[in-house]
This record gives sequence, C-alpha cells and structure tokens, in this order.
Amino acid sequence: MTWLGKLIAGPMLWALIFSLVYALHGWACAGQPGPEGLPPLSQSMLIGVWVLGLLAFIPLLRLTRPGAARHDRLPRLATWTGLVATAFTLFPVVIITSC
Repeated sequence: MTWLGKLIAGPMLWALIFSLVYALHGWACAGQPGPEGLPPLSQSMLIGVWVLGLLAFIPLLRLTRPGAARHDRLPRLATWTGLVATAFTLFPVVIITSC
C-alpha cells in the first residue's frame, strides 16, 4: 500500500462505517409509524455493524507502524483519527433507540 493509501485509509473506513450505520438506521426507521423505538433486531444490527467497523481498524493500525519521521507518523495518526471518530460520532446513533 502506498503512503497516500495508508494516509486516507482510516478516514475512508470511518466514512464507510458512518454511511452503513446511518443507512441501516434510516432503513430501520422507515417502517416505523412514529418516533417509537427501533425494533430489537435492528438495534442489534446497528451495534454489530459498529463493533465490526471498530474491529476493522486493527489491521490498519498494524499496517501503519510508527516511525521517527513525520511522514511515517501521519498515516498512523490518520488511522487513530478514523477510529476515534467512528467510536464517538456513531455511539449516540447506535445506543439511542428512537427514530
């Protein structure tokens, strides 16, 4: 993987997981007549996609080894940024059960 590919892999993985979680949430809420809670199966699927997405960062973190030079540290920092963004921006959507 090239340096640029390693640099954008973390944020791109965040964007993919973000899109999947919000699409699944919208699909689950589309069948609801009002602002009631999500069905339990939909809630489980949201949590499953979120957790699998968080676990997908593990190979990326192993691929981007820290180095002494700045150009070696930037891909690892971008991967950590994607992981933290995935954890904190999607936590409310996954945990809150209203549509």
